[in-house]
Amino acid sequence: MFDSMTRKATWRVLTIAATMATMAMIALSGCKQKMDTKSAAPGPVAASIAGSPAPAAVVGGPLKIGFVYGGLIGDGGSTYAHDLGRKALEAQFGDKIKTTFVENVADAATAERVLRDLAAQGNTLIFGTNAVFLESMLKVAKDFPAVKFEDAGGTTMADNVGVYDARSYEGAYLSGLLAGAMSKSGKLGVVASTATADIFRDVNAFALGAQSSNAKASTRVVWINKGFDPAKEREAALGLIQQGADVLLQTTDSPAPLQAAEEKGMRAIGWFSDMSKFGPKAQLVSATINWAPCYTRIVSDLLAGNWKSEDISVGSKEEVIVMISLNPDVPATLKAAFDEKSAAIKAGSLQPFQGPISDQAGKKVVAAGKVLEAKDLRSMNFYVKGIDGVVPK
Repeated sequence: MFDSMTRKATWRVLTIAATMATMAMIALSGCKQKMDTKSAAPGPVAASIAGSPAPAAVVGGPLKIGFVYGGLIGDGGSTYAHDLGRKALEAQFGDKIKTTFVENVADAATAERVLRDLAAQGNTLIFGTNAVFLESMLKVAKDFPAVKFEDAGGTTMADNVGVYDARSYEGAYLSGLLAGAMSKSGKLGVVASTATADIFRDVNAFALGAQSSNAKASTRVVWINKGFDPAKEREAALGLIQQGADVLLQTTDSPAPLQAAEEKGMRAIGWFSDMSKFGPKAQLVSATINWAPCYTRIVSDLLAGNWKSEDISVGSKEEVIVMISLNPDVPATLKAAFDEKSAAIKAGSLQPFQGPISDQAGKKVVAAGKVLEAKDLRSMNFYVKGIDGVVPK
């Protein structure tokens, strides 16, 4: 089901001695990379600026950009979405940039080695697409002060390290709105990856969205403690269905939960990318992440000499969170409510974590008329009222 990628490395060298040094470095690192020269259509924002003057190429050749992926580009989920963003950069900037990616970087130790290799190979900008890479990135950044680093989901910055994140909880809230209204049992399920603040935000926003359309909706969560494991994802999905859940959300990467829902005649939400082809009857909508606008902004700033270390948050307003492939069987009245809430979130008039909100024990965590502050969003580790089960530590 997933693509089998052959990693290749292409090196531009000036002398035979430089070539031998580079080959030795690769042999020591054991890091396999692939330079993908294929292009993909740019995302909405990238396409909208395609006609504007392109920034001048950096002196001495194209800007070299490295990407470090936690999973495989064929996973159909998070890594796949990030790689679409990389391809959109190639389509937008052409020969002014040259991109490289390293996939399936599973831990911090490997990440440090990969980040160090990419920096040594002359990449001026390096994206780490997982918060797990942050500590390694901060360490490597000290040794390469001229290189700019960006970490997805990170919370700590340095002079040459910025962080960026997508408000995926906006898509989770809208998905919950559909799930609560379409559920026949009133029981919803979530196949969750790892117990981190960003995943708590997605789970809680989904539950709140469901309660906005069905006050009696309840949500149960199964944590698999991995981002990508199709077998575990399927097992968790089938377990939730057995417990009565008839609509599923996932924060994992593979389409296995959606496929399980299709097989059992239940409903589900596509996540990270359009997963409708894996479960055309089951999928209600796909909550996708289009990284192109975010990556385009960062690269444009660097090419123009305006890059700075900052905390970038992007969502529906920036056309990064995009709801697509709404199932035709969604009733017209529900579609109208969905469209209205989508527009409100994009405009900023509706916030998924707008009070009153209580936690699982009934304690008020957001007062009426207030919105959960950014620092509390970044450290979220509780369930909202309406979620069954024990909060993982």
